[in-house]
Amino acid sequence: MSADFGRRTSVQGRISQWLRGRRPARLKEDAGDGGRETMLLAAAAAGLPLAPAAHPVGYRCSCDRVGCPTPARHPVSFAWQTQSTTDRAQIERWARHQPQANFITATGMVHDVLDVPREAGEEALDRLLASGVEVGPVATTGDGRMLFFTLTRGTPEDEDEWWPCELDCHPETMDEHPGLRWHCRGSYVLVPPAQLPGELSVEWVRGPEHVLPDPLSLLEVLTDACARYAGEESELAGWPHRG
Repeated sequence: MSADFGRRTSVQGRISQWLRGRRPARLKEDAGDGGRETMLLAAAAAGLPLAPAAHPVGYRCSCDRVGCPTPARHPVSFAWQTQSTTDRAQIERWARHQPQANFITATGMVHDVLDVPREAGEEALDRLLASGVEVGPVATTGDGRMLFFTLTRGTPEDEDEWWPCELDCHPETMDEHPGLRWHCRGSYVLVPPAQLPGELSVEWVRGPEHVLPDPLSLLEVLTDACARYAGEESELAGWPHRG
């Protein structure tokens, strides 16, 4: 049993070292214009609905809003929910006509995203993989978050049964899910490859070719890791956040 534990520990250590060694600059090297479009089309082919988003201009946002609170992290259009699509031709047009644009993926239609502090996410990913749990696509953001892509919690016929993202983001839910943001209906996240101000980036750790898991299969490990992180860090990343 001790040998088995040692092997798991070794695997976990290698995963953590690899995650921490990922350089944001890799995105620029790996995803030129053609690579960027290929990565976006792969995300769409996996069922992630996409829409154009703002991009950084130095440390500012490409939008015309003075003091934009979420620079390069928000959709270009207020109609992003209806605009979001997996249509290959439309995504190709957007990518070619807006070569600097980031892209968001709208959650709550096909997929949700469990968004946690990166340190907690790295610990959880180590544990999930070591225990053989099926983990879907995972991305990291240069500003310290890790995104776990999962199946959506469902699309009930009765509109009153929708659970909007706001219910997961209010501060009073932090005791139950410390540090966790559950992006579902009415929310979005940036999809790799994306650039953030300060030459930061959003990158895949596990690409969209991985099957989306049930969110409940990840939730216990993620919330436990977030609780450990909250206990070690007196301050959590900003709360709430919708995209």
